[in-house]
Amino acid sequence: MAGISAKQVKELRDTTGAGMMDCKKALQASDGDLQKAIEWLRQKGITSAAKKEGRVAAEGLVESYIHTGGRVGVLVEINCETDFVARREEFKTLARDIAMQIAACPNVEVVRTSDIPQDSIDREREIEMGREDLAKKPENIRAKIVDGRIEKRLKEQSLLDQPFIKDQNITIEELIKQLVATLGENIQVRRFSRFTLGEGIEKKEENFAAEVAAQTGQKKEEKPAEAAAPKAEAKNEKPAEPAPKAEKKKGKKKKK
Repeated sequence: MAGISAKQVKELRDTTGAGMMDCKKALQASDGDLQKAIEWLRQKGITSAAKKEGRVAAEGLVESYIHTGGRVGVLVEINCETDFVARREEFKTLARDIAMQIAACPNVEVVRTSDIPQDSIDREREIEMGREDLAKKPENIRAKIVDGRIEKRLKEQSLLDQPFIKDQNITIEELIKQLVATLGENIQVRRFSRFTLGEGIEKKEENFAAEVAAQTGQKKEEKPAEAAAPKAEAKNEKPAEPAPKAEKKKGKKKKK
């Protein structure tokens, strides 16, 4: 945000009603020119979207998506102001795209960063502050680095901050604002749930190598038992051997 002051951001925000981050992007894209920044926001549909955010959105639909193979499923509730817009194909397409986005982003846990509990943020901050790579950094530098890491981590968990899977140049939040400008109604993602097959169930881990070794050992134990049978038979046959010798001696006596 080089060359862009907080005063400029505030002025643009007061004029358009757009969010702070959108105002920053607009000013950066227009080299700090306020009028060009307003035009940039209008082109993105952000100004009209910001004005409609306060309206009640109680209509809409619940969209489902089952990924190929049936191992991942998603339910998401998308709200708009009227049933008429909820039946529009553009709105249905948005709902399908967002459901697919959720299925493709296993790290996403909340709709927006403000939904993340403060105690979770504080815990993450403590972990980052204690990392070894920051131990020798000055306190003020370390705090800035940690803030940057925390902001990145929060965005990774936020659905609205994810790059759209069909167009990586825009986020889900920007995608929604574009449709708000087109349909003229407030559109909000209220909630979602992701279902992963077998999640939360403790599975028995099979050790294939141990199983094979056990089976092989069992077979080796069985072999000596099989080999013992012929030996026993051989012992039974030995007493019959002297009989032919005795017959030869008797034959000699008869010749005399």
